[in-house]
Amino acid sequence: MAVIKRNSTQKKSKFFDFNARSLIQIKPILVLLCVGILYFTYANWQSWLEKLDDKPISAFALLGTPSYTTNADVRDMILKMGKLKGFFGQDVDVIREQIQSMPWVKGAVVRKIWPNRLSILVAEYQPIAYWNADQFLSSDGVVFKLPTDKLKETNMPRLFGPDYKSAEVLEAWYKIFNELKAKNLVLKSVSIDERGAWEITLDNDILLKLGRGEWKTKIDRFVTIYPQIEIPENKRIAYVDLRYKAGGSVGFVDK
Repeated sequence: MAVIKRNSTQKKSKFFDFNARSLIQIKPILVLLCVGILYFTYANWQSWLEKLDDKPISAFALLGTPSYTTNADVRDMILKMGKLKGFFGQDVDVIREQIQSMPWVKGAVVRKIWPNRLSILVAEYQPIAYWNADQFLSSDGVVFKLPTDKLKETNMPRLFGPDYKSAEVLEAWYKIFNELKAKNLVLKSVSIDERGAWEITLDNDILLKLGRGEWKTKIDRFVTIYPQIEIPENKRIAYVDLRYKAGGSVGFVDK
């Protein structure tokens, strides 16, 4: 009996060793086969989905109540893309990027609705000031374009300067506005040049040249000397240059 058991054990051991060696040899082939299947699926899944589409996307719904973006705006942007694919084949990120190319659109969310529609939600920049000649400024200092015929509010501050100083000019506007309001003066515009020199315009069109550096003491100086300025007949004050350590120079123009 002992001999039989010993022979049986040897046969089982040899059988196990054979299976282990076979599995080790086959394993790399199985891994390569799985990788190949995954790659083939990844490379072709889009075309497989497109074959399931029987009609292209042909309608959309603009959600919410945008202030400036209309159905016509969205339609024009989508038409520029040419014919859309169907529900499965169309990449909505491409449409989203197209919608966001409208300069006043801050962001967009685009979703597909079965079987052939889109839902589109847009977030817009809200203009709070004119910026230079033909642009606008948002509350967080972003410079953007907006067709003037879309404007609902035209009585806004006029700010000027290099685009990279937009946030700085906007912050200065609020500070100077409050400073002048406390002195019963109304601010109309603020500008800064590449050198950092400031100029402001009051609502009576008097230009104050403040120069570089701090401006508070210069405005205080203007408030002091303004009532003392003798204005010639048929003239009005064009500017007051306050870029001096004391006093200021005054320029006049005809009324």
